[in-house]
Amino acid sequence: MNDIKLKSMLEQFFIEDIGDGDLSSMTLFPEEVLGEMVFVAKMDGVFCGNKVIQLGTSIVDPFTKVICHLRDGEYIRKGEEIATFQGSVQSLLKSERVLLNIIQRMSGIASETNDVVQRVKGTTTKICDTRKTMPGLRMLDKYAVRMGGGSNHRSGLYDAVMLKDNHLAFAGSISKAVETIKKNIGHTVKIEVEIESYEQLKEAVEAKVDIIMFDNCTPKQIKEWKVIVPNSIITEASGNITKETIYDYANAGIDFISLGYLTHSVQAFDISAVVSIN
Repeated sequence: MNDIKLKSMLEQFFIEDIGDGDLSSMTLFPEEVLGEMVFVAKMDGVFCGNKVIQLGTSIVDPFTKVICHLRDGEYIRKGEEIATFQGSVQSLLKSERVLLNIIQRMSGIASETNDVVQRVKGTTTKICDTRKTMPGLRMLDKYAVRMGGGSNHRSGLYDAVMLKDNHLAFAGSISKAVETIKKNIGHTVKIEVEIESYEQLKEAVEAKVDIIMFDNCTPKQIKEWKVIVPNSIITEASGNITKETIYDYANAGIDFISLGYLTHSVQAFDISAVVSIN
């Protein structure tokens, strides 16, 4: 992760939440009152957010002492301690909610990704994310996918060409679209094309694209159609793939399976903050 970018993001998150000051904490407790706060896991899963905790704590109050008991990507059991904070009660309460919101989301993504990765274990298929991330949180969402054992798809519209159905509808055909792009794009940029039929697949292969995405195809279709795809072209499957069917897709010999729900429908990892006055 980019630490400079992360710091800027966290500063904005705290500004949004704290505003001109934490009215509740500032009214109740003088600055010199010290306390301890411990983040405790309330479920099993994969932890993610170590750097968020450490950097976020220092932004709110550099004098707060924080100890993270886990590294990103480590499996955690219900009841285990994630991090311990010691310092001004005001500072602890100011940072609590923002930190929890972020690491609960990141750990939820990492945990779900890890679950899916385990379901395709024994195959050569890799699990990856999509651009269906929370606006403003893409860096964190995609980092969490990696910590769960998954891979990242393109980061945005700027780092790879991906021709979807609407691109092709406007362009007229796969051949025309790919020909135009190859004339105008740098040689280091990969071209991916989304296909839904055997005819489109043949056209994509003939156009010598870098990646072919089988969109909303069945494992049976992929296995039958994939025989015409040369080894030089990476294959990907996406669309209506569930936990119950994901092994069948992997077993069809696909290189990557991209899952939007890893980030757009994430269930927050349950974490509680236990506090005490020193």
